[in-house]
Amino acid sequence: MNHQIFRPNYNYKPKLYFVATFIITYALWFAGAYVSHHDDRNGLHMLFMLPGLMAPFLISVAMIATSKNSSLKKDYLNRLFNPGLIQLKMLPVILFVMPLSVLASIVLSLPFGGSVDQFQFAEGFSFSSGFVPVLLLLLLAASFEELGWRGYAFDSLHSRYNIFWASLVFSILWSLWHLPLVFVNNSYQYEIFHQNIWYGVNFFVSIIPMGVIISWVCIKNRKSIIAAILFHFIINMSQEILVMSQAAKCIETAVLTVVAAVIMLLNKECFFLKKHSVSRNPSYKSVCSLDYRC
Repeated sequence: MNHQIFRPNYNYKPKLYFVATFIITYALWFAGAYVSHHDDRNGLHMLFMLPGLMAPFLISVAMIATSKNSSLKKDYLNRLFNPGLIQLKMLPVILFVMPLSVLASIVLSLPFGGSVDQFQFAEGFSFSSGFVPVLLLLLLAASFEELGWRGYAFDSLHSRYNIFWASLVFSILWSLWHLPLVFVNNSYQYEIFHQNIWYGVNFFVSIIPMGVIISWVCIKNRKSIIAAILFHFIINMSQEILVMSQAAKCIETAVLTVVAAVIMLLNKECFFLKKHSVSRNPSYKSVCSLDYRC
Protein backbone atom coordinates (compact mmCIF):
# COMPACT_ATOMS: atom_id res chain seq x y z
CA MET A 1 0.00 0.00 0.00
CA ASN A 2 1.34 3.46 -0.87
CA HIS A 3 1.61 6.11 1.82
CA GLN A 4 1.91 9.80 1.03
CA ILE A 5 4.60 11.31 3.24
CA PHE A 6 5.29 15.02 3.29
CA ARG A 7 8.77 16.47 3.30
CA PRO A 8 9.15 20.25 3.39
CA ASN A 9 11.00 21.97 0.56
CA TYR A 10 14.10 22.65 2.64
CA ASN A 11 17.85 22.38 2.10
CA TYR A 12 18.88 19.97 4.84
CA LYS A 13 22.38 20.26 6.33
CA PRO A 14 23.40 16.70 7.34
CA LYS A 15 27.12 17.49 7.73
CA LEU A 16 26.44 20.37 10.11
CA TYR A 17 23.93 18.32 12.07
CA PHE A 18 26.10 15.24 12.60
CA VAL A 19 29.33 17.17 13.22
CA ALA A 20 27.60 19.29 15.87
CA THR A 21 25.89 16.25 17.42
CA PHE A 22 29.10 14.23 17.63
CA ILE A 23 31.22 17.08 19.00
CA ILE A 24 28.74 18.00 21.72
CA THR A 25 27.88 14.42 22.69
CA TYR A 26 31.49 13.24 22.68
CA ALA A 27 32.66 16.25 24.74
CA LEU A 28 29.96 15.69 27.37
CA TRP A 29 30.22 11.90 27.46
CA PHE A 30 34.01 11.76 27.66
CA ALA A 31 33.80 14.28 30.50
CA GLY A 32 31.17 12.05 32.10
CA ALA A 33 33.42 9.03 31.62
CA TYR A 34 36.24 10.80 33.45
CA VAL A 35 33.95 11.76 36.35
CA SER A 36 32.48 8.22 36.50
CA HIS A 37 35.91 6.84 37.45
CA HIS A 38 36.52 9.49 40.12
CA ASP A 39 33.12 10.03 41.73
CA ASP A 40 31.11 6.92 40.93
CA ARG A 41 29.45 6.79 44.36
CA ASN A 42 27.40 9.98 43.86
CA GLY A 43 26.69 9.37 40.18
CA LEU A 44 27.68 12.92 39.29
CA HIS A 45 28.77 11.73 35.85
CA MET A 46 25.07 11.68 34.89
CA LEU A 47 25.16 15.48 34.95
CA PHE A 48 27.25 15.14 31.79
CA MET A 49 25.64 12.01 30.37
CA LEU A 50 22.07 13.34 30.27
CA PRO A 51 22.86 16.53 28.29
CA GLY A 52 24.93 14.39 25.90
CA LEU A 53 21.94 12.10 25.44
CA MET A 54 19.76 15.12 24.67
CA ALA A 55 22.16 16.51 22.06
CA PRO A 56 20.52 14.89 18.96
CA PHE A 57 17.15 16.33 20.03
CA LEU A 58 18.39 19.80 21.00
CA ILE A 59 20.38 20.22 17.79
CA SER A 60 17.38 19.09 15.73
CA VAL A 61 15.15 21.61 17.46
CA ALA A 62 17.73 24.36 16.98
CA MET A 63 18.16 23.64 13.28
CA ILE A 64 14.42 23.38 12.67
CA ALA A 65 13.66 26.51 14.72
CA THR A 66 16.27 28.58 12.86
CA SER A 67 15.37 27.19 9.42
CA LYS A 68 12.83 29.97 8.69
CA ASN A 69 10.79 27.23 7.04
CA SER A 70 7.24 27.00 8.39
CA SER A 71 6.57 23.72 6.58
CA LEU A 72 9.54 22.06 8.26
CA LYS A 73 8.31 23.21 11.67
CA LYS A 74 4.73 22.08 11.03
CA ASP A 75 5.95 18.73 9.71
CA TYR A 76 8.01 18.11 12.87
CA LEU A 77 5.16 19.01 15.22
CA ASN A 78 2.72 16.88 13.23
CA ARG A 79 4.97 13.83 13.36
CA LEU A 80 5.56 14.37 17.08
CA PHE A 81 2.01 14.98 18.27
CA ASN A 82 -0.25 13.26 15.72
CA PRO A 83 -0.95 9.66 16.86
CA GLY A 84 -3.12 9.21 13.77
CA LEU A 85 0.05 8.71 11.73
CA ILE A 86 0.56 5.31 13.36
CA GLN A 87 -0.91 2.51 11.26
CA LEU A 88 -2.89 0.00 13.32
CA LYS A 89 -1.63 -2.89 11.20
CA MET A 90 1.91 -1.92 12.22
CA LEU A 91 1.26 -2.22 15.96
CA PRO A 92 2.03 -5.99 16.07
CA VAL A 93 5.34 -5.23 14.35
CA ILE A 94 6.18 -2.46 16.80
CA LEU A 95 5.22 -4.53 19.83
CA PHE A 96 6.49 -8.00 18.93
CA VAL A 97 9.38 -7.92 16.41
CA MET A 98 12.03 -7.33 19.07
CA PRO A 99 10.65 -9.65 21.79
CA LEU A 100 10.27 -12.42 19.23
CA SER A 101 13.79 -11.79 17.93
CA VAL A 102 15.10 -12.12 21.48
CA LEU A 103 13.22 -15.40 22.03
CA ALA A 104 14.40 -16.77 18.67
CA SER A 105 18.00 -15.86 19.53
CA ILE A 106 17.82 -17.65 22.88
CA VAL A 107 16.34 -20.75 21.22
CA LEU A 108 19.11 -20.72 18.60
CA SER A 109 21.73 -20.40 21.35
CA LEU A 110 20.63 -23.64 23.07
CA PRO A 111 22.39 -26.06 20.66
CA PHE A 112 25.60 -24.08 21.26
CA GLY A 113 25.49 -24.52 25.01
CA GLY A 114 23.13 -21.72 25.90
CA SER A 115 21.16 -22.20 29.12
CA VAL A 116 17.38 -22.47 29.32
CA ASP A 117 17.69 -20.13 32.31
CA GLN A 118 17.84 -17.34 29.73
CA PHE A 119 14.04 -17.54 29.51
CA GLN A 120 13.76 -16.33 33.10
CA PHE A 121 12.92 -12.72 33.87
CA ALA A 122 15.93 -10.70 34.99
CA GLU A 123 15.92 -9.69 38.66
CA GLY A 124 17.51 -6.35 37.84
CA PHE A 125 19.11 -4.35 35.06
CA SER A 126 22.47 -5.24 33.56
CA PHE A 127 24.03 -1.86 34.34
CA SER A 128 23.71 1.12 36.68
CA SER A 129 23.05 4.77 35.86
CA GLY A 130 23.87 6.80 38.94
CA PHE A 131 21.01 8.76 40.46
CA VAL A 132 18.79 8.20 37.38
CA PRO A 133 16.65 5.01 37.57
CA VAL A 134 17.64 2.66 34.74
CA LEU A 135 14.05 2.25 33.53
CA LEU A 136 13.71 6.02 33.24
CA LEU A 137 17.06 6.23 31.46
CA LEU A 138 15.92 3.64 28.89
CA LEU A 139 12.79 5.70 28.22
CA LEU A 140 14.74 8.96 28.03
CA ALA A 141 17.26 7.38 25.65
CA ALA A 142 14.52 6.20 23.29
CA SER A 143 12.73 9.55 23.46
CA PHE A 144 15.59 12.03 23.10
CA GLU A 145 17.36 9.99 20.45
CA GLU A 146 14.33 9.56 18.20
CA LEU A 147 13.25 13.18 18.71
CA GLY A 148 16.55 14.02 17.08
CA TRP A 149 17.18 11.12 14.73
CA ARG A 150 13.67 11.21 13.22
CA GLY A 151 13.20 14.92 13.76
CA TYR A 152 16.06 15.94 11.49
CA ALA A 153 18.92 13.45 11.14
CA PHE A 154 17.33 10.76 8.96
CA ASP A 155 15.51 13.24 6.73
CA SER A 156 18.76 15.14 6.22
CA LEU A 157 20.41 11.97 4.91
CA HIS A 158 17.38 11.00 2.85
CA SER A 159 17.55 14.38 1.15
CA ARG A 160 20.86 13.11 -0.32
CA TYR A 161 20.31 9.35 -0.68
CA ASN A 162 17.60 6.77 -1.25
CA ILE A 163 16.14 5.08 1.82
CA PHE A 164 18.57 2.13 1.71
CA TRP A 165 21.68 4.30 1.77
CA ALA A 166 20.13 6.82 4.16
CA SER A 167 19.27 3.98 6.56
CA LEU A 168 22.71 2.39 6.27
CA VAL A 169 24.66 5.63 6.68
CA PHE A 170 22.45 6.67 9.59
CA SER A 171 22.86 3.29 11.30
CA ILE A 172 26.66 3.41 11.05
CA LEU A 173 26.73 6.96 12.42
CA TRP A 174 24.28 6.00 15.17
CA SER A 175 26.54 3.09 16.14
CA LEU A 176 29.65 5.32 16.31
CA TRP A 177 27.71 7.90 18.34
CA HIS A 178 27.64 5.40 21.24
CA LEU A 179 31.45 5.01 21.32
CA PRO A 180 32.19 7.14 24.44
CA LEU A 181 29.89 4.92 26.51
CA VAL A 182 32.59 2.23 26.39
CA PHE A 183 34.64 4.39 28.79
CA VAL A 184 31.84 5.23 31.25
CA ASN A 185 32.24 3.22 34.45
CA ASN A 186 29.36 0.79 35.09
CA SER A 187 27.63 1.55 31.77
CA TYR A 188 26.31 -1.39 29.78
CA GLN A 189 28.94 -0.89 27.08
CA TYR A 190 31.72 -0.65 29.68
CA GLU A 191 30.58 -3.86 31.37
CA ILE A 192 30.39 -5.99 28.23
CA PHE A 193 33.69 -4.71 26.80
CA HIS A 194 35.42 -5.75 30.03
CA GLN A 195 33.65 -9.09 29.93
CA ASN A 196 34.78 -9.85 26.38
CA ILE A 197 35.91 -7.38 23.74
CA TRP A 198 33.95 -9.24 21.06
CA TYR A 199 30.74 -8.77 23.02
CA GLY A 200 31.46 -5.06 22.86
CA VAL A 201 32.09 -5.20 19.14
CA ASN A 202 28.83 -7.10 18.72
CA PHE A 203 26.95 -4.27 20.44
CA PHE A 204 28.12 -1.77 17.83
CA VAL A 205 27.46 -4.14 14.92
CA SER A 206 23.96 -4.95 16.20
CA ILE A 207 22.98 -1.28 16.03
CA ILE A 208 23.26 -1.29 12.22
CA PRO A 209 20.37 -3.70 11.45
CA MET A 210 18.39 -2.17 14.33
CA GLY A 211 18.78 1.25 12.73
CA VAL A 212 17.50 -0.03 9.40
CA ILE A 213 14.48 -1.65 11.06
CA ILE A 214 13.64 1.49 13.06
CA SER A 215 13.85 3.59 9.89
CA TRP A 216 11.43 1.25 8.15
CA VAL A 217 9.01 1.26 11.10
CA CYS A 218 9.05 5.05 11.15
CA ILE A 219 8.41 5.32 7.41
CA LYS A 220 5.64 2.72 7.48
CA ASN A 221 3.95 4.86 10.12
CA ARG A 222 4.18 7.98 7.95
CA LYS A 223 7.29 9.26 9.71
CA SER A 224 5.66 9.17 13.14
CA ILE A 225 8.20 10.07 15.82
CA ILE A 226 5.86 8.54 18.40
CA ALA A 227 6.09 5.17 16.63
CA ALA A 228 9.90 5.40 16.51
CA ILE A 229 10.11 6.22 20.23
CA LEU A 230 7.79 3.34 21.16
CA PHE A 231 9.70 0.85 19.02
CA HIS A 232 13.06 2.09 20.34
CA PHE A 233 11.88 1.76 23.95
CA ILE A 234 10.67 -1.80 23.28
CA ILE A 235 14.12 -2.57 21.83
CA ASN A 236 15.75 -1.29 25.01
CA MET A 237 13.42 -3.25 27.28
CA SER A 238 13.73 -6.43 25.20
CA GLN A 239 17.48 -6.45 25.89
CA GLU A 240 16.94 -6.23 29.64
CA ILE A 241 13.79 -8.14 30.54
CA LEU A 242 15.24 -11.67 30.28
CA VAL A 243 18.49 -13.22 31.54
CA MET A 244 19.87 -13.27 28.01
CA SER A 245 23.54 -14.18 27.63
CA GLN A 246 25.97 -12.13 25.56
CA ALA A 247 26.49 -15.17 23.33
CA ALA A 248 22.77 -15.16 22.57
CA LYS A 249 22.98 -11.44 21.84
CA CYS A 250 25.63 -12.20 19.23
CA ILE A 251 23.14 -14.59 17.64
CA GLU A 252 20.51 -11.87 17.96
CA THR A 253 22.63 -9.62 15.73
CA ALA A 254 22.45 -12.26 13.02
CA VAL A 255 18.69 -12.63 13.55
CA LEU A 256 18.16 -8.87 13.25
CA THR A 257 20.32 -8.79 10.13
CA VAL A 258 18.07 -11.42 8.57
CA VAL A 259 14.96 -9.48 9.64
CA ALA A 260 16.34 -6.28 8.10
CA ALA A 261 17.28 -8.12 4.88
CA VAL A 262 13.79 -9.64 4.60
CA ILE A 263 12.20 -6.22 5.15
CA MET A 264 14.33 -4.73 2.37
CA LEU A 265 13.58 -7.60 -0.01
CA LEU A 266 9.84 -7.25 0.60
CA ASN A 267 10.07 -3.48 0.16
CA LYS A 268 12.55 -3.12 -2.69
CA GLU A 269 10.74 -0.20 -4.29
CA CYS A 270 10.65 1.61 -0.97
CA PHE A 271 14.34 1.17 -0.13
CA PHE A 272 15.89 1.44 -3.57
CA LEU A 273 13.67 3.94 -5.39
CA LYS A 274 16.07 6.55 -6.74
CA LYS A 275 13.65 9.34 -7.57
CA HIS A 276 10.52 10.63 -5.90
CA SER A 277 7.64 12.52 -7.38
CA VAL A 278 7.68 16.08 -6.04
CA SER A 279 4.59 18.21 -6.10
CA ARG A 280 5.02 21.86 -7.12
CA ASN A 281 1.94 22.99 -5.19
CA PRO A 282 3.22 25.50 -2.62
CA SER A 283 0.72 24.58 0.08
CA TYR A 284 2.06 22.75 3.16
CA LYS A 285 -0.05 19.66 2.65
CA SER A 286 1.35 18.92 -0.77
CA VAL A 287 4.86 20.38 -0.87
CA CYS A 288 7.38 17.68 -1.70
CA SER A 289 4.83 14.92 -1.17
CA LEU A 290 6.80 11.73 -1.41
CA ASP A 291 5.43 8.34 -2.32
CA TYR A 292 7.79 5.87 -0.59
CA ARG A 293 5.77 2.87 -1.83
CA CYS A 294 6.31 1.07 1.48
